Amino acid sequence: MKNNLFIISLLLVVVLGMTMSFSFKEKVDFSKYRMNDSELCYNVPTEVEAEMLPLSEPSYYLFTGKSLVGFKEAIGFKESRGNYSTVNKFGYLGKYQFGKSALKAIGIYDYSDFVKDSYLQEKAFCTLASRNKGRLEYYIKNYSGKYVGGVKITESGILAAAHLGGVGNVKKYLRSGGANVFRDAFGTSIRYYLKKFSGYDTSYIVADKKAKV
Repeated sequence: MKNNLFIISLLLVVVLGMTMSFSFKEKVDFSKYRMNDSELCYNVPTEVEAEMLPLSEPSYYLFTGKSLVGFKEAIGFKESRGNYSTVNKFGYLGKYQFGKSALKAIGIYDYSDFVKDSYLQEKAFCTLASRNKGRLEYYIKNYSGKYVGGVKITESGILAAAHLGGVGNVKKYLRSGGANVFRDAFGTSIRYYLKKFSGYDTSYIVADKKAKV
């Protein structure tokens, strides 16, 4: 009888301890994440960029290195700090700061709904990257690994530069040996994007010069 009472008492202590430990665990604040229905969209700065962010409140970050997700999220962070709803003073839209002409090229015409739809923005980024890769295949094959204008050329750098300044301006830069340097309205150059976003694994992006959303 005493053994049974001891076992019951022990079980009660264990259960009570588990209950208390669960009740005092910190709850995850999902306001730190961007949600779109059942989809989880997240913003991933590089480790260096994260160190520059203010530490006034806790944040949650995922470090993805040189993966395709890391490439995509690094560009999104550079363009808008990952803000899907932003529209800058020049009319560029969303997390990746798409121009309207680029959106039309991949089949998107409703811009007001576009900035409200994070899922569509992610899909648009991949579609545009696929389209640009298809149109730049020759340059990726023939320039990767070489130095142009003092910058080592990589596939991911070319795709990032095309996102910034368009396919035509990337071709001009490479053909001119780095002399013809496009800059956007804020003064950011293709050369800067070629260097900043070099070395990511973008091999999973399928080259399709006619890609549509």
